[in-house]
Amino acid sequence: MDVPVLHRLALNESPYPPLPPVREAMQRAVAEAHRYPQFHPDDLTERIAAWCRVPSDRVAVGSGSVGVALQLLQAVVRPGDTMAYAWRTFDAYPVLAAIAGAQPVPVPLSPDGHQDLDALLAALDHRTRVVVLCNPHNPTGSLVTAGALSAFLRRVPRRVTVLLDEAYVEFARGADLPDTSALLDAHPNLLVLRTFSKAYGLAALRVGYGLGAPDLVERVRRQQLPFGINAVATAAVKASLRAESELRLRVDTVVAERERLRRALVSLGWCVRPGHANSVWLAAPDPVDEGAAALTGAGVQARHYPGEGLRLTVGDRNANDTVLTALAGVRVLGGAART
Repeated sequence: MDVPVLHRLALNESPYPPLPPVREAMQRAVAEAHRYPQFHPDDLTERIAAWCRVPSDRVAVGSGSVGVALQLLQAVVRPGDTMAYAWRTFDAYPVLAAIAGAQPVPVPLSPDGHQDLDALLAALDHRTRVVVLCNPHNPTGSLVTAGALSAFLRRVPRRVTVLLDEAYVEFARGADLPDTSALLDAHPNLLVLRTFSKAYGLAALRVGYGLGAPDLVERVRRQQLPFGINAVATAAVKASLRAESELRLRVDTVVAERERLRRALVSLGWCVRPGHANSVWLAAPDPVDEGAAALTGAGVQARHYPGEGLRLTVGDRNANDTVLTALAGVRVLGGAART
């Protein structure tokens, strides 16, 4: 008999529902559901730009960060072009490449789960139109540091657009985080992706945005679907920005739980390297397939890459304790010695 899913920890969703004032704003917007939203999301674009402290011509809004990524590819990719990215990564990138007509060029991660920047640079040729970096990386949670990212961007030809996916940046901690605003000023071929799905807990509403140079942003905006951002989503984002301090406390709680979960897994023998997203990454040669089976048996839905790894979204304390109980029963050999 199938075990019911008690804890959904597969999609890196927030464990928290929208805050009360956000729900109230959504309900008010629902009452006007018979009215169209703006043809283009100009008001929301201006609000996000003010929040990011950049001119509005440097912001493009779309249907989640994945929607903005597709708009970018549709703007810059031509038949015969290629798109390079580290693999494994966010599953949507090969799909987006196919939609846009780009030939995917996957570049293996380094053995420690980092994106191999030298290998990515070596993969760029005259056909390359886009190169993707996820920072923090999905699914491993690894981080490209400020110095490494700056050096990488200096070596990418200007004709190649760099898609820097920062969907998890709110969960990153440390002194060596990249200064995105400075990078944008220095690199007109850079588009930074952000989302309201993860830290802001609005995954179902599909709102993301991109930051870039005005010329690049204008090209991305030309691919904007008319009426593509609905009024309920717009209201939720605006209310979330007003409640930013409360949401930051939620993010801090997730980060604290991530660190508690990692430490506890290491004490059980699992090799879990430090991560910077709202997840932890268990990698082979640890018994990730057996771990996935144990989690399923405990009613925990995780992201399982057979023979490769296991990504666990950080849930609430009860969900994380269920994870620890399930994985405590999996025999791990030599994990502590490899941390």
